[in-house]
Amino acid sequence: SALSYNSSTGVITSAYEESPTFTGDVVFNSTGSIKISAGTTAQRPSSPSNGMVRYNTTESEYEVYKGSAWLILDSSNYTYSADFLVIAGGGGGSGNSLAGGGGAGGYRTSAGTSGGGASAESSLTFIGGTTYTITVGAGGSGGASGSNGGNSLISGSGLTTITSIGGGSGSNNASAGASGGSGGGSGRDSVNTGGAGTSGQGFAGGTGGGSGNSSSASGGGGAGAVGANAASPWLGGNGGVGVASTITGSSVYRAGGGGGAAYNGRGRDGGTGGNGGGGNGSGNAGTDTTAGTANTGGGGGGGFSSSSGAAGGTGVVILRVATTKYSGTTTGSPTVTTSGGNTIITFNSSGSYTA
Repeated sequence: SALSYNSSTGVITSAYEESPTFTGDVVFNSTGSIKISAGTTAQRPSSPSNGMVRYNTTESEYEVYKGSAWLILDSSNYTYSADFLVIAGGGGGSGNSLAGGGGAGGYRTSAGTSGGGASAESSLTFIGGTTYTITVGAGGSGGASGSNGGNSLISGSGLTTITSIGGGSGSNNASAGASGGSGGGSGRDSVNTGGAGTSGQGFAGGTGGGSGNSSSASGGGGAGAVGANAASPWLGGNGGVGVASTITGSSVYRAGGGGGAAYNGRGRDGGTGGNGGGGNGSGNAGTDTTAGTANTGGGGGGGFSSSSGAAGGTGVVILRVATTKYSGTTTGSPTVTTSGGNTIITFNSSGSYTA
């Protein structure tokens, strides 16, 4: 190979004798430029290495190869779309004289069906260089009186905040289920009603039934269906089913409601948690109350006696962006995976993403 320098123009020209990998001019005067390789996405090098820089004519962006992926080089003045799944924390089940199951956390997404039977929402528009805050809601507490789950959010400059509402807690026999993303189930006795769900996020909880020993509690609402009412022969009502999403590349159900409780000394089973992380209600030994599954927003199961309600599951926030756009800048230690041409960023706890 050889380099030749033209003193009158200030140009150094590179010429290779065999298999040239670079052709072009490097100009050292004040009005000059460096010419780098340009081509389509399909024309990228077949065996790239870290540090390679090129101009992608498909994306109309400069890109650099780093850590097994091509990334946008200049992240200051461009926008790109991002799909999302935002699920709040599930409501906790109560536990005092046959309690209802907790409702699932609110379920909002741009990648498939949203909670409450709603359609997909519009994708987000991220601005390069902007940091977006991710808040993952906690599951509601269990015990004698459960609490609602915490909200999950995506927020940042120039963005309409995406907020999913925490699931409503299941109630004891003296009150109705709490409203939330999905409503909590009511305790025993048919005078108690399930809590309401939030439009576009989840369904209502079920209604308790019977009185005295001939009664049972209802299931919490899920993102995909209402919680089941209690009914003779007084088994606990099942939690409402969640919703399946393929945002990560495989189908996963999340945001199922918690099951309601039944008398455990009379051969009766508690309600089963809804598919999507809902906890089981108290009943016979095989169906003792269980908590909602972590990072699904599932509601906690209702309890039979004092302090026996189970906690709701924590929420989750998932982002999906084209791998060519992914910046690699996050906080909060999210799980980062790829599927096809997309990068999926899963936040199981709060953090941030810089576009």
